[in-house]
Amino acid sequence: MEKTTYKQVQTVLVVILIANLAVAVLKIAVGTIINSASMTADGFHSLSDGTSNIVGLIGIKLASKPKDENHPYGHSKFETLASLFICVMLFAVAGKVIMDAIDKFRNPVTLDITLSSLLAMIFTLIVNLFVTTIEYKKGKKLQSQILISDSMHTRSDIYVSIGVLGTLVGVELGLPPVIDPIASLVVSGFIIYAGYEIFKESRNILVDSAVVDTEEITKLVLGFNQVRGVHKIRSRGSQNYIHIDLHLLVDPKMKVEDSHELEHQIEDAVRKSLYPNAEVLAHFEPFEEK
Repeated sequence: MEKTTYKQVQTVLVVILIANLAVAVLKIAVGTIINSASMTADGFHSLSDGTSNIVGLIGIKLASKPKDENHPYGHSKFETLASLFICVMLFAVAGKVIMDAIDKFRNPVTLDITLSSLLAMIFTLIVNLFVTTIEYKKGKKLQSQILISDSMHTRSDIYVSIGVLGTLVGVELGLPPVIDPIASLVVSGFIIYAGYEIFKESRNILVDSAVVDTEEITKLVLGFNQVRGVHKIRSRGSQNYIHIDLHLLVDPKMKVEDSHELEHQIEDAVRKSLYPNAEVLAHFEPFEEK
């Protein structure tokens, strides 16, 4: 990822951080006033969104460092480590929400629902919808793992807020207060799911899971007249820093400078047609007619 791209990601994270903190404070304050465990839980979930933005900013700062002697492949995986840290935070928040819900089951309280609390939930729902849409689009455009992961986290807030809003309306219509801690458990489920999705994506990068379609690569490479065959295609990384290595079968009499030029042509073609951030390393083998 280029330096200017990292700067753009940082800018997006700062804007999203401000929005998430404002939403979190509003939810927690209103939830505390009306004694709503589900709204307060939703507020802490939004607070974790803000905290994850801070972690993301730190991760992006580290990931933007250039290659050096100790990190010849760059520092991009710091972005992945930041995503994993966000995952751990989410599981911790989910644990707190579950404990609070259990306490509400043991010591139920009557909710003091007002028009202001309902309007507050509707307002935060709209803000969350706007935030997650913008962040996801920017993440896709900038090929940023941290923005995409964070938007997935924030997106769960939308469904959670809808659940909490339904709970408040349900209690106002006469449903028993026990529906509130039940909704809190549902909230924790969304948080755990968001954490798992982030963990899964980060895990695949750290264990070097394949990230390209080998058939697409094969078809593209065989389009070059000098290439008689290709095999042992391997890949690792993420969409913003893909490393591909492969073995090419070429004419045994091909000159070194020609093979070097061919490798650059293949890399340019891969970047233009398939993966813009790919680095390609080719190993040349002599092709023998059978």
